[in-house]
Amino acid sequence: MNAADLLPLLRGLTWTVALTAGAFFIGAVLGVPLLAARRSRLWLLRFMAMSVIQIVRAIPPILWLFIIFFGLGMGVMPISPFNAALMGLGLIAAANLAEIYRGAVASIHFGQWEAAAALDLGRWSTFRDIVAPQAFRVALPSAASYLIGLMKETAVASTIGVAELAYQGNQLSQLTFRGLEVFALVGLFYVLLSLPIAWLSRVADGYLRAKVAR
Repeated sequence: MNAADLLPLLRGLTWTVALTAGAFFIGAVLGVPLLAARRSRLWLLRFMAMSVIQIVRAIPPILWLFIIFFGLGMGVMPISPFNAALMGLGLIAAANLAEIYRGAVASIHFGQWEAAAALDLGRWSTFRDIVAPQAFRVALPSAASYLIGLMKETAVASTIGVAELAYQGNQLSQLTFRGLEVFALVGLFYVLLSLPIAWLSRVADGYLRAKVAR
């Protein structure tokens, strides 16, 4: 393969990174209110949040993309393939990260909530200043693992025409008839993307553990 053949893959790589980062950001933000609703004292709100999370996680990502792009995009409002993929993967990320957050918060001993209440701290202040910093450290490894999985899931966006890495690899293999080389290189790109995420996660986790130990 020559340098010209690499250009489409590099363009696809940028779309993969953009889609991964955008969907993860959406999920990280929307996961917080989902967590709050999931832990609400109102049973109806808890039930609704739990239902949303279970439904979103039960439906395959490719089907969500079809629903948004071919359903909403063609029947309700025009939407580009990239934005449809961003919405779909962001929604899925929100449901999964909400569960990661919930597990992290649940790992914090209830005695800390009781101690904060004894000090007359409000529920929000307790969560923000005491529980959340500890839960963040617990959630970090799982969130990083999910981010790597999300990056791989972006390949389904090729089914609705997003020119990300897998899409460009498929196009290039059909043009060059060198599928083994092309997809081996595509796989290498995914590995190279995942390694920094895993490394940064370990570094951040080690830093936070050391900070707590002091």
